[in-house]
Amino acid sequence: MASTNSFLNTPTKTPTSTSISKKHHHKHHTADSNRSASEFKDRFEAYNRLQAAAVAFGEKLPIPEIVAIGGQSDGKSSLLEALLGFRFNVREVEMGTRRPLILQMVHDQSALDPRCRFQDEDSEEYGSPLVLASEIADTIKSRTESLLKRTRAAVSSKPIVMRAEYAHCPNLTIIDTPGFVLKAKKGEPERTPDEILSMVKSLASPPHRIILFLQQSSVEWCSSLWLDTIREIDPSFRRTVIVVSKFDNRLKEFTERWEVDRYLSASGYLGENTHPFFVALPKDRGTISNDEFRRQISQVDAEMLHYLRDSVKGGFDEEKYRSYVGFGCLRDFLEAELQRRYKEAAPATLALLEQRCGEVTADLARMECKINATSDVAHLRKSAMLHAAALCNHVEALIDGAADPAPEQWGKTTEEERIESGIGSWPSVTAEIKPPNATLRLYGGAAFERVMHEFRCATYSIKCPPVSREKVANILLAHTGRGGGRGITEAAAEIARAAARSWLAPLLDTACDRLAFVLGNLFDISIEKNHGNDSNSKNSDGHRPVDMEGYIGFHAALRQSYNNFMKDLSKECKQLLRHHLDSVTSPYSHVCYENNFIGSFSSGNNSIYQLNQATASPLCLELSDGGAALRKEAMKDQENMPPEKSAQETTPGKVTESRDALRECQMTVPETPSPDQPSDGNYGIKRELGNCVEVGARKRQPRISGNARNHGQNGESLLFGNGDNISRPVSTYAEICSSAAQHFARIREVLVERSVASTLNSGFLTPCRERLFVALGLNLFAVNDEKFMDMFVAPGAIDSLENERQSLQKRQKILHSCLNEFKSVARAL
Repeated sequence: MASTNSFLNTPTKTPTSTSISKKHHHKHHTADSNRSASEFKDRFEAYNRLQAAAVAFGEKLPIPEIVAIGGQSDGKSSLLEALLGFRFNVREVEMGTRRPLILQMVHDQSALDPRCRFQDEDSEEYGSPLVLASEIADTIKSRTESLLKRTRAAVSSKPIVMRAEYAHCPNLTIIDTPGFVLKAKKGEPERTPDEILSMVKSLASPPHRIILFLQQSSVEWCSSLWLDTIREIDPSFRRTVIVVSKFDNRLKEFTERWEVDRYLSASGYLGENTHPFFVALPKDRGTISNDEFRRQISQVDAEMLHYLRDSVKGGFDEEKYRSYVGFGCLRDFLEAELQRRYKEAAPATLALLEQRCGEVTADLARMECKINATSDVAHLRKSAMLHAAALCNHVEALIDGAADPAPEQWGKTTEEERIESGIGSWPSVTAEIKPPNATLRLYGGAAFERVMHEFRCATYSIKCPPVSREKVANILLAHTGRGGGRGITEAAAEIARAAARSWLAPLLDTACDRLAFVLGNLFDISIEKNHGNDSNSKNSDGHRPVDMEGYIGFHAALRQSYNNFMKDLSKECKQLLRHHLDSVTSPYSHVCYENNFIGSFSSGNNSIYQLNQATASPLCLELSDGGAALRKEAMKDQENMPPEKSAQETTPGKVTESRDALRECQMTVPETPSPDQPSDGNYGIKRELGNCVEVGARKRQPRISGNARNHGQNGESLLFGNGDNISRPVSTYAEICSSAAQHFARIREVLVERSVASTLNSGFLTPCRERLFVALGLNLFAVNDEKFMDMFVAPGAIDSLENERQSLQKRQKILHSCLNEFKSVARAL
């Protein structure tokens, strides 16, 4: 073990023995020592240069390093100054810095005064040497404040690199971390202590780093604040060096040997194989020379040993603990330990450097291809077409069903689709629409089908809107004046058509917009999916396509063309759906009169046609509410009749229509009673989405036909407010509204079930499979070369590529230089 004063003077090669044999032995020993020292210095310089390159280029290299950790008052700053051999007010810096500081100490016998240089930010170059010690502290502070202000953070893990060349410092590299604190300083965010703790943990976690943990001697092991943190990082202390600082403050407590030995062993807390170092440093913070500073360090070491040997009864176990007491022992241990780890890590570092050099060479080759491609229009066209074709293939695969990339990240819930599309809820729908799987994150074909189902739920939740008497009167009176026997039916059908055109058209437009949004999202998902395939794909000629990642203009044009294609599809689908809506709501459409809706009412005298004939004579129609008195009178005639059953079945997804009103409007009143006429009306069965709904007429009392017959024969006026005066309590207005609701439901069902689904599938999905690439190709590639190159040679793009190539070339040069150095180091091992 080297003497504690060995670092004070430059080693001398002058022999001290006069014996020839001793001279010969000493020459061999000196030569071996010099060779060993030279090899270590070469290895140390190689690692230092590699470390600087790693910091500059963001490389993650497992370089053996020492990370100093401790509380803000545990003496870490004083230890760093002692290792350097001179003071530069690092203590004041530590109180304010929030960035790691990498100290590269280089033992240079020619540097009688310290030469300190800082590595430039984002570069492997070092600046000019600093002369004044105060400039070092100022540089550290200014760089820290500048970075934190730029990043708007309380702390930063980006290190400051300082290289110190000095004749009185060891070959050692230490990463100094901000000291642990329990409470943020005034003006700092409250989360600062937690961020410092998190950053220090991340710096100390890599297994190739040695942890140098400092704790002052006044703290008992059982009450250590930060020892548990070290255990989280290195549970067995296998790569941790524990330093008890300010040991001179504790010395006076020891009077017996067993007390000293028990304290130095730290048994019961650190384990049998963990031996802490016990260090004390000068307390004088006055202005002194560097030589005086080093003399004081040596003096404190000597005074500690003197006290342990002479002032403690029985001394202490020097054989066991001598090598752990004093700063000089710690200094020699750290230098030897780092040298050992450098030697062990050299083969793995060499292999990793070869890998990194190969990767950088490949990146440089790709950059060269990209730069050359800017002038090769044919090759660029081919690569762009392949990229667009791959995008279209991915879109088709996502529509057909895919789970890559992860739906949890790229999919959207129904609520997210509504918010991000800016469409919101369905127009005129007051009920909350929640389709199945609304909370799952879906994309592609799955999301498309979910929107389709949501549209069906929204459509079937709409009832036929109420119609004012004035509107009914305007329509009914116009039909009555034209003659014929279908006045009420035509009026109800016309009301239903107008309601369908007014209420269903916005829903159809919204469905198209939502589906276009779902398909528009597939662009980013396809680009992400394409990233994973670019590295393995090859052209038909066996060459890799040009990497299209950096061509912002091309990607912007491709995205715009894709979005325009989806907008055009949405516009075309809206027009087709409007055409279908116009067809089913046309006066010439027989949707309202189809037999499967109104049932089999054509037999006998039980049809709406006959009802219209009974009311379509040139009578005076009362259109106001004045018939209320007559309705009340009619109800008196009915008050002794038994109540009729009102059974109705509901269909999931649809709002139940009024069943009683339907039956009333389907009742027929024969003008001449027939003895052969059955008392029960015929019944028609209509199936709606899998459920059968009974549609038919109710049983009538015999007096109904008689009353209606008398009314028809006498030619009395039919009041719009009371219907049949005697036989029916339901007014003609209610009849028309009820019939219009049924017509509206029929129009809605025919439109949704027969037209919408097939139109949206053929209008959106089929073009995405068959026409997307053609549309993109016409927009992007069916242009002359000059216009085509506008997407690739944007202003400043070539300069940006050239700068990136120069950066790669510089990085390649540095890494190859480090590789050659490590090859030389490996050969010397």
